Amino acid sequence: MTMLPPADLLTAPTTHDQVQANGRAVPCVREDLRRIPSYRNALSVASTYAQTILVFVLVAWIGPLAWLPGLVLLGRAHAQFAALMHEAAHRLLFRDRHLNDWVGRWIVGYPSFASTDAYRRAHMAHHRQEFGPDEPDLPLYNGYPITSDSLRRKLVRDATGRTGWKLLKNQLRAFRSPDGRARRTIWSILLVQLIIVAVMASFGRPWLYLLWLGSYLTVWRVINRLRAIAEHGGMKASPDRRETTHSVRQRWLARCFLVPYNIGWHLAHHVDSGVPFRNLPRYHRLLIDAGYVTPGLEYPTYPALWRKLSSRSAA
Repeated sequence: MTMLPPADLLTAPTTHDQVQANGRAVPCVREDLRRIPSYRNALSVASTYAQTILVFVLVAWIGPLAWLPGLVLLGRAHAQFAALMHEAAHRLLFRDRHLNDWVGRWIVGYPSFASTDAYRRAHMAHHRQEFGPDEPDLPLYNGYPITSDSLRRKLVRDATGRTGWKLLKNQLRAFRSPDGRARRTIWSILLVQLIIVAVMASFGRPWLYLLWLGSYLTVWRVINRLRAIAEHGGMKASPDRRETTHSVRQRWLARCFLVPYNIGWHLAHHVDSGVPFRNLPRYHRLLIDAGYVTPGLEYPTYPALWRKLSSRSAA
């Protein structure tokens, strides 16, 4: 059983005037696609903070009945922060590199326990060759399809915090790392977390931080796994990105909770990782028009893809 698309679906756009055979846009179109809308991206960062603060305000106002919905919505907030941090790691959030890196670290990275610099180093290896020898995320999505019971066990570990706690403990070991850069990063993350607690305490609600930490350890881990396996689960190393990356039609609910800020157009992102997130839908439409992405190549929904990812027989 394989997750790879049939060879007859991997057609090349040999006659398209805007897309080359490898899926890359021709130079003049590519230049336009790669323009970074810094001001609009700043609004996205501000919007993420506004939405997150609103969740905290509603939870504090409603009380215990809102704790579980709040936990879910804060898991979504971690997904939003991670998507913006990913954009900063690619240096596509702001045209000014220093501003991009500062916001990537302090505004969208550290609040969600992420080191943008460490992520960038690993993520660039991922883009150099998916499933290659330096692939950092291979354990997360290699070996699919798996059985439905196996996927259920993984998701239960994620939802109950066991995966998150294991990863957090590994992250905290950086306090004793011989690498000064790693120590500085973990202290920076701790500083930002203390600022978050202090802000909540100033409003008499320090306990809200438990929801922020809890959503990171549980809901965000579920979201991260489901998203990651939907991106590359069961694919292989190949110069054709259609054999390394899945393509899924984007629905509003998935874009809201699972793949915010257009990261669901992941095949387009891997064909040209220099295209900012706002332009990925347009780029994806170009790939469809060129015949690089065909209807048979795309999964209609994420659940349809997850069902195939967990379709291996127990026998």
